Amino acid sequence: MDFYEGDIADQHGGHEGGLAARIDRPGEMAVAEAVRTLIAAIGEDPDREGLADTPARVARAWREWFAGYAIDPAMLLTRTFGEADGYQDTIVLRSIPVISTCEHHLARITGVAHVAYRPRDRVVGISKLSRLVDAYARRLQLQERLTNQIAETLNSALEPRGVAVVIEASHGCMTTRGVNQHGVSMVTQCWLGDFRDDPMLRRELLDTLPLARRER
Repeated sequence: MDFYEGDIADQHGGHEGGLAARIDRPGEMAVAEAVRTLIAAIGEDPDREGLADTPARVARAWREWFAGYAIDPAMLLTRTFGEADGYQDTIVLRSIPVISTCEHHLARITGVAHVAYRPRDRVVGISKLSRLVDAYARRLQLQERLTNQIAETLNSALEPRGVAVVIEASHGCMTTRGVNQHGVSMVTQCWLGDFRDDPMLRRELLDTLPLARRER
């Protein structure tokens, strides 16, 4: 059995020419054996009672944590609605949970994403905005790239008058190793269309967001 179910999408959300075409994916047994090697590398006994089933558990957990590779995020936005009675003001979904993994140290990234857009003709179900964030987050990521991917996919699918994505997250590679600094969060932003062109519109949106530290 392949480690992932279904085709793996590339980092831009498509399937053709993506990772599935470029790599051989190991099955769960191979993944579990790799975990056993890592356990042994830290000086533990992978056959100890408490660790005997850990490799298989980790293999299953990785399938869930990185399920975004089996999803084409753009497909989540194919169903749109035109019954918004001409609504063209900002729509924002705040504090969408972000659980991702830094591609440099395989450390956890945790935080929230705020996604906004100004519709032109059509709107999308709000749950799809959350699913879009999750689909890209469940991959090896850089926060900067994650921010842009969400914004660009929403912009391409809806062709709205503007899109804004703001992510605030804490990085395990900084809080649990290296400088070991806690309470530090990183904020990334992507502004497209009206949000890129209108500073007042950006400020109005930022003032509605529960950011931990807000520059005034």
